[in-house]
Amino acid sequence: MNVIFLGATKGMGRALARRFAERGDAVFLLGRSEENLDKSAQDLLARGAPKSGHAYCDLERLEGFADALDAGIATLGSVDCVVVTAGLFATQDELERDAVLAARVLQVNFSNTVVFCEAARERLLAAGGGTLCVFSSVAGERGRKPVVLYGASKAGLSAYLEGLDHKFRAQGLKVVTVKPGFVKTGMTDGLKPPPFAGEPDEVAGIVIKAIDRGDPVVYAPGPWRLVMAVIRRLPRAVMRRVGF
Repeated sequence: MNVIFLGATKGMGRALARRFAERGDAVFLLGRSEENLDKSAQDLLARGAPKSGHAYCDLERLEGFADALDAGIATLGSVDCVVVTAGLFATQDELERDAVLAARVLQVNFSNTVVFCEAARERLLAAGGGTLCVFSSVAGERGRKPVVLYGASKAGLSAYLEGLDHKFRAQGLKVVTVKPGFVKTGMTDGLKPPPFAGEPDEVAGIVIKAIDRGDPVVYAPGPWRLVMAVIRRLPRAVMRRVGF
């Protein structure tokens, strides 16, 4: 496959990009740091990617989305899959204290990511179809005390991705929504890992299989599907008393 990847220079994204490279997929990287992009592109070539390159793309700058995607298509020759793992995270306490930060998280994780996905959708459909894989979160499954604001941003994103899949699957666009639970990356440094916490490479293996199958929703690690099935069914009275 020819893959354009936003957010592949660290953490979960880096593990998934390496999986693509190791099986021989070409990967074009989008991100904010020229240094990190170049290092990551060279790493992917060393791991087996037949082609790699990179371009600047910042989820806080909508005006650059189209040019970044077009640069990837020009380098790869075509695009089969667009992957988005980029986003912002902060704890609920941090977001309650800092309204500016809260606005950034909500905008980047929801509205700006949607605008990027719309640009990717147009290009994939123009090429006859393909896969759009976007990382949302189990935090968006239900309103919960520890992730009120972050969870709201991911809930909106998940709803958009579901609607996109319903509308365009018949036209050849496969939308894969990834809902990770707690994964041990730089984003979660300093947070106490809950049961079923995952490692980046483990989650990457689950996700790449879901991309190949075109699964509309994937939970990773797997036990989170059952965990969230229980949480979705808890009465509000219970949710108000518990701390998760």
